[in-house]
Amino acid sequence: MAGGSLFFSLAIRNLQMHWLRSLLAAIGIIIGVMAISSMGILGNAFSLSITKSLSDVGDSIIVTPHVGYQGGMSSTTTSERLTDRQLELIRRAAANSKVFPIYAGGDRIKVQRDTLYATVYGIDPKDLPTLLEIDKGQYLRGSSGVMIGSKLAKDNNLTIGSRLLIGETETGIRVVGILKERGMGFDINPDNAIITSDIWYRDYYDVKGHDQAIIKASDIKEIEQIKGSIEKQLNKRETEVDVYDTRMILNSISTTFSQITLFTMAIGGISLIVAGVSIFNVMMMSVMERYKEIGILRSIGTKRAEVRSMFIYEAFLLGLTGSVVGGILSFGAGYLVVALLLKDVSYLYNPASLIQIPYGMAFGIVTSMLSGLYPAWKASSLNPIDALRHE
Repeated sequence: MAGGSLFFSLAIRNLQMHWLRSLLAAIGIIIGVMAISSMGILGNAFSLSITKSLSDVGDSIIVTPHVGYQGGMSSTTTSERLTDRQLELIRRAAANSKVFPIYAGGDRIKVQRDTLYATVYGIDPKDLPTLLEIDKGQYLRGSSGVMIGSKLAKDNNLTIGSRLLIGETETGIRVVGILKERGMGFDINPDNAIITSDIWYRDYYDVKGHDQAIIKASDIKEIEQIKGSIEKQLNKRETEVDVYDTRMILNSISTTFSQITLFTMAIGGISLIVAGVSIFNVMMMSVMERYKEIGILRSIGTKRAEVRSMFIYEAFLLGLTGSVVGGILSFGAGYLVVALLLKDVSYLYNPASLIQIPYGMAFGIVTSMLSGLYPAWKASSLNPIDALRHE
C-alpha cells in the first residue's frame, strides 16, 4: 500500500514538473468529453421534444384514400375521398374504438388588411372535445363560428369575437374559440389552422366524402387488430385506403434520432481519439526523459509492475482531471444549446440526457488509460543497465 502511494506521488510530481505539457493534454480530453456529452444531450433532447409533441396521437390510427403512382404520375385507385361506404366499413373494423371523419383543406383568409393562407378542417362539433383542447372561448355549437389554432391567433392578434374573411368569396366568420397549443401531429395540425363544423365545410366547399378518418383506439393493444381488420375489409381486392399507425411512426422517429445521436457522438469521439494521441506522445516523452530515473528505480529492486503503475497513474490523472472538468463544462454547454435550439431546458434534466455526461467522462478516462498502456509497458521493459547509461 505504501509502495502504491509512493508511485502515485511520483506520478503527481512528474505532472507538476511538466505542467504546461500536462495541461495541453488535459485540454484535449476536456474538449473531447464536451463534444461527446453535449452532442449526446442535444440529440436526446431533440428526441424527447419530438416524442412529446407527437405523444398525444400515439394511440391513433389514420386512414386516408390510397393514391398510387403510375409512370411518374399520381393516380388514385379509388376515390380521392373516403366514401360513406368506406367509413361504415372502417367503423365496423374499429368495433368499440371511436372513429372521427375529418375534412381537410386549405384556403386564403383575410385578417383586417392582411391576406394569408391557412389550413381548414371540418369536424363534427361533438367530436371536438375528444380531439382538441380549448384554451379560450368555447367549442363550436352548430355550424356557426370557427375555432382557430394558438399560433394563428398569436401571429395575427386574433381574439374571441375577431372576424375573418375566408375564400375567394370572402365569407365572414367569427372566432368563438382558441385552441391550446398542440404541436406537430400525424393526424391533424391545428396550431395554424381554422376549425369549422363539418356541415359548414361540406356546404361551403361543396365536397362529398371525407379526406381522412382518425381512429382513437380504446386500448392501445388493439391497434394491430384494428389495422388488420381495416386492411381485410377495404384492401382485400385492391388497395382502397392507406392505414397508418402513429405508434409505429413514433418508434421509427425515436430510432432515427437515436442513430443520429450516436453518429454525432461518434464525431465528438474523434476529438477524444486525437486527445488520446496527445497523451500517448506526452507519456512517451516522459519515458524518454526519465530513462535514468527508471534505471535507478529498477536497480534498487523496483518491480516492473510498480514502474508500469507510475506511468498508468499519470495517464489516469490526466484523463480524470480532463474528464471531470469536461463533464462540468458539458452541463453548461448542453444547457446553452438546448435553451437556444429548443427553448425548453427541462429536457436537459431528463435522466436520459444527464447520463450522457458520465458516458462522456468514462470514455475520456478509458481513452487516457489506453493511451498510457504502451508507454507504461515501454518504461517497465527497459534494461536497468541500458537506462543508467542513457544520455
